[in-house]
Amino acid sequence: MSKLTSIVVEDNSLALEMLVTDISLNHKEIEIIGTAKSVVEAAKLLQVKQPDILFLDIMLGDGTGFDLLEIITNLTSKIIFVTASDEHAIRAFKFAAIDYILKPYSNEDLEKAIEKAKKQIEPLKEQLNILKQAVTEPKSILNKISLYTQDKIIVVNVVDIVRCKSDNNYTTFYFKDTSKILVSKTLKYYADILKDNGFIRTHQSHLINTNYIKEYIKSDGGYLLLNDFTSIPVSVRKRADVLKYF
Repeated sequence: MSKLTSIVVEDNSLALEMLVTDISLNHKEIEIIGTAKSVVEAAKLLQVKQPDILFLDIMLGDGTGFDLLEIITNLTSKIIFVTASDEHAIRAFKFAAIDYILKPYSNEDLEKAIEKAKKQIEPLKEQLNILKQAVTEPKSILNKISLYTQDKIIVVNVVDIVRCKSDNNYTTFYFKDTSKILVSKTLKYYADILKDNGFIRTHQSHLINTNYIKEYIKSDGGYLLLNDFTSIPVSVRKRADVLKYF
């Protein structure tokens, strides 16, 4: 079987050496054909040869990994993004629904990333735009989110999401045009990343966009009435959070 080729772009010398060593020792099916420590160096390298897999650090000394992708517009490599373990970075990748590995990573993390890259469908340009905004403007409120359904990736406007409902390990998104999308992530996953976008958890099964709340009804244990007259329960544990919103 022919080897897969790889290029590693990482501006930290120690991190670069460690990643190259880990790939060489534990993934014999991959041949490293080049390394780079900057956008300029990587661009020159990728103009000459494109690997099957590109390990790309997000923050580089002379720019970002996104700058590199804008320079090499004909890139065909599968990309494994590498980023520091940082709350903003994690939120960014979750919003964009793009896989990544966090530094410091484990051998298992690296193996999973490589296996996913082998089967990976190239991210949509809109996904990369979401990721770029989230990483380069960490304090910005993101207005789009990528949702993975069973057979495709859909990029939607956050303001169009009315509510989300838990269904075990799945979440159903309900939109203002009455459409809905089922995704294979938990409600907690989305509650964590949408909390800065005006969403509140009213119940273990419900996440609500506060822009669509019509009123809070105190009777029958307490529930929310949305603009479309949908009734959403408010659990005892979440009542204080809901009342704080009002």
